[in-house]
Amino acid sequence: MKMVAKVSIWTSCALLYALQVSPLLFRLMNTERSLANATYDMVIGEPNPVALVGAVIMALGIILESAADWQKSKQKSVNPSRFCDKGLYKIVRCPNYLGEVLFWTGVFVSGVNIYASIWQWIAAAIGYVCIVYIMFGGARRLELRQNRNYGEDPDYQAYVKKTPILLPLVPLYSVAKYKWLVG
Repeated sequence: MKMVAKVSIWTSCALLYALQVSPLLFRLMNTERSLANATYDMVIGEPNPVALVGAVIMALGIILESAADWQKSKQKSVNPSRFCDKGLYKIVRCPNYLGEVLFWTGVFVSGVNIYASIWQWIAAAIGYVCIVYIMFGGARRLELRQNRNYGEDPDYQAYVKKTPILLPLVPLYSVAKYKWLVG
């Protein structure tokens, strides 16, 4: 790979990460209190409710992603040649990606009451939309690989017909045909 391509990839990734975490930066930049006062306010019981809701969503995302990875590791250690369909994998086929989406949703939500300009809204929204797109692209790549590995298995076919790919309670069972999802 040529150096120009490498630098382009590095720059794009750095920009994406900057946009993803921009709500946290904007919260720090736009608050009228110093960080010490904000910490003091939280100690005496005046936390920012929007920031707390965002933090709770982030924590739930991390817990979900970690639990899904642990469950998959446990299932694969027992039967490495079978797809995962127990625990969180009964709810969605990519619960670890759902956890990642939840985490970044929490980051975005944590800043919604503090964005000071349209540009801050745009930066935060672009970062959020891009990571959701990447997670759906990852789900597509995983689905294609699992279709190759387990596509002939009737249990797998029954599983994919009843278990949503990424979002619980949303009847989206496949993203394989969406070639624009390259995430």
